[in-house]
Amino acid sequence: MVCRMHRTRVYAVLIDTPEAQAAEAASFWSAALGAAARVDKREPQFTVLPDALPGLVTVVQSVDDAPRFHIDIETDDVRAETARLLALGATEVSDWLECRTLRAPGGHLLCVVPVHSDPDYFAAHAHTWP
Repeated sequence: MVCRMHRTRVYAVLIDTPEAQAAEAASFWSAALGAAARVDKREPQFTVLPDALPGLVTVVQSVDDAPRFHIDIETDDVRAETARLLALGATEVSDWLECRTLRAPGGHLLCVVPVHSDPDYFAAHAHTWP
């Protein structure tokens, strides 16, 4: 499968935590990483830990599932990046709005999302794929 040229970068590390333990997990990771915790008012399932991992958004996410870590890859072409990762051996798990959830070989989850970063930051730090 041939993908058209697009750009990507790792955008976020998410600490997926069962809903019942999400507040406790956010407090723990906030203290462990030395970052103040801030609940996202628009999407309260996300507790953001600003500057915990420089250059990356770090979030404790309340989920209705098992605890795990996953990454978000932001891209200027979700369709092309999803196709590239599927060609590398990932499998598609689900899609939600413009986002695609994939499972990498080895079982790890990752999400392919549209660009969320400042456009200049994205342009300076993204990898270009042919």
